[in-house]
Amino acid sequence: MEDNRPDILAPAGDTDSFLAAVAAGADAVYCGLKIFSARMEADNFSMEELSRLSALARAKGVKTYIAFNSLVKQSELSKVERILGKIARYVACDALIIQDAALAALARKAGFKGELHLSTLGNCSFEAGLSEARKAGFSKVVLPRELSIDEIKQMAAGAPDGLALEVFVHGALCYAVSGRCYWSSWFGGKSGLRGRCVQPCRRVYTQGDKEKRFFSCLDFSVDVLAKLLKSVEKVSAWKIEGRKKGPHYVYYTVLGYRLLRDFGTDPEQKKQALAYLEYAMGRPAVHYNFLSQRPFNPVSHDGDTGSGLFAGRIKSGSAPGFTTREALFKGDLIRVGYEDESGHKVQRVTRSVPKKGTFFLNKSAKGKVKQGSPVFIVDRREGPLADRITDLSAELDRYEKADIQPVKESRPSGQKASTRKIGQGRKTAVDLRVKRNPGKKVVFHSDIGLWLNPANVQQLPAKVVKKVWWWLPPVLFPDGERELADALKTARNKGATRFVANIPWQRALFDDLKKISLWAGPFCNAANSATFRFLKKIGFAGCIVSPELDRDTFMVLPEHSPIPLGVVVFGNWPLAVSRIMPQELNRDQLFISPMNEGAWLSRPDGHVWVFPQWPLDLRQKKKELKEAGYTLFVSVSEQIPKSVQMKKRPGLWNWDLDLL
Repeated sequence: MEDNRPDILAPAGDTDSFLAAVAAGADAVYCGLKIFSARMEADNFSMEELSRLSALARAKGVKTYIAFNSLVKQSELSKVERILGKIARYVACDALIIQDAALAALARKAGFKGELHLSTLGNCSFEAGLSEARKAGFSKVVLPRELSIDEIKQMAAGAPDGLALEVFVHGALCYAVSGRCYWSSWFGGKSGLRGRCVQPCRRVYTQGDKEKRFFSCLDFSVDVLAKLLKSVEKVSAWKIEGRKKGPHYVYYTVLGYRLLRDFGTDPEQKKQALAYLEYAMGRPAVHYNFLSQRPFNPVSHDGDTGSGLFAGRIKSGSAPGFTTREALFKGDLIRVGYEDESGHKVQRVTRSVPKKGTFFLNKSAKGKVKQGSPVFIVDRREGPLADRITDLSAELDRYEKADIQPVKESRPSGQKASTRKIGQGRKTAVDLRVKRNPGKKVVFHSDIGLWLNPANVQQLPAKVVKKVWWWLPPVLFPDGERELADALKTARNKGATRFVANIPWQRALFDDLKKISLWAGPFCNAANSATFRFLKKIGFAGCIVSPELDRDTFMVLPEHSPIPLGVVVFGNWPLAVSRIMPQELNRDQLFISPMNEGAWLSRPDGHVWVFPQWPLDLRQKKKELKEAGYTLFVSVSEQIPKSVQMKKRPGLWNWDLDLL
């Protein structure tokens, strides 16, 4: 069989980066609008800009993908439909990358005829889920970065006809599994699921006498191992992460992976490809989990993890400056400090400085930068690349700006006038307690929930199994699918009939829904009526909504939902779920941020759960929620370590905020 020839998919967060991707020979470019994108910290694009850029790209044989992969609130459905209509009409868009599966139907309704790709935030990370994603209208699934080559092959073997896979090959690593991080939202009301992540995992934390960026990952790079992916026929795209990076990074990573794809067996070409990747100015990179037999923990390091090429450290003196470890060229962009630090400074280099030469910062930096602060080169505009961008910019100017007309607004899907009275539902709210590792002393009652695993199912008598709500895990990779399926089969055989799926695609694990009640859990991140309609269509009887919502969104959802809704009102909601265990942190012990925010690590199911030092607590809002129409109230119980003293502070999360 001939090797597969996957597309090289390049990131673009601004016009110059888009043009750099085209100049480097990318097969496709993915980018976002100024709203509803998972990278809202990038410059991103207006509809007018994308109209011209996508037309230029199409003329060059380059595809344009728009990342529309944000959690959508109920109040935004009208805006979403209008924007989708404008994309369909004015942009040469070849595919939409979507987090919320409900947007697939909205895109088709708006007239979009391109491909629909399921974002890695959509959590289709196990083999059985692929068929469900295909049924939902997706032609491609973006796999998570946590998978090994063996797991990727397993996913490819299980992919149905008409469904391709996209795999990350280079770029930044998040500590948490995509779609399973609430850290930024919990600590500051800026949701990673809405592209607003402030990267709290890259901050300095303290545990005992240890102070370090325990969760800050090195970058991921498949580099020379990319040849292993070429034989996987279902992998149709190699994705480079980096929509917040500059054109220099985009240009050289694309050049590098084009060589590895097309000439990866040639030693000289492979050497050149690695030189391009090193020159791209990313963080130091590792293979992470790509090789099952040789995994690398990306947080086990002592080096700097700021984005960009490390160039030196600030020295004290009459003027702040540093001795550069790399040659600096006129036009280079440098950053002093880390991106997550409020005092970091960005400056353009105005004169060339040789390696080991001294560069002085602007006078305005005096007294504002600390001695020892790291300096990173974050972008470079050397002659050849600048010339290519200039030439393409001239071509772009020949494309007329689109005259974007307002799209006629229709009543958004799921927004029909409600005939249900506020508060209509079951007369008595249910208190569903979800416990881990219950042990022998747990008192069971009709509405208790347990995590579905073989131990919990096997140790309980059938009469209890029948009464329990069985919660499926929010993270499921190929290596855990068979065990979960076996536990589910055992539970069904013992009479279990009530289940909560925490990934929509776990619907695939249930072949018959006639005699069971299947609810969508809070990790499904449902926040609008279109999502509830999608869940109902594929067989869910109810839904526990996303717990990170603001009050206004909570209050309007029940009257627009075709299925009963529940809400998490109390418990230890995780900041993140990860596949990475920081080796220098002790489990079940507090670590503290510079803002005195405490958290601890637990590992109850093989994955690492990060819990905050204070619980989610909406119990005082329970009456208000009940009057709005919620019929299920969930309390999540997590065993608190003996060494952890919980704080007494409001646990309203985003209730009083406008979730960003």
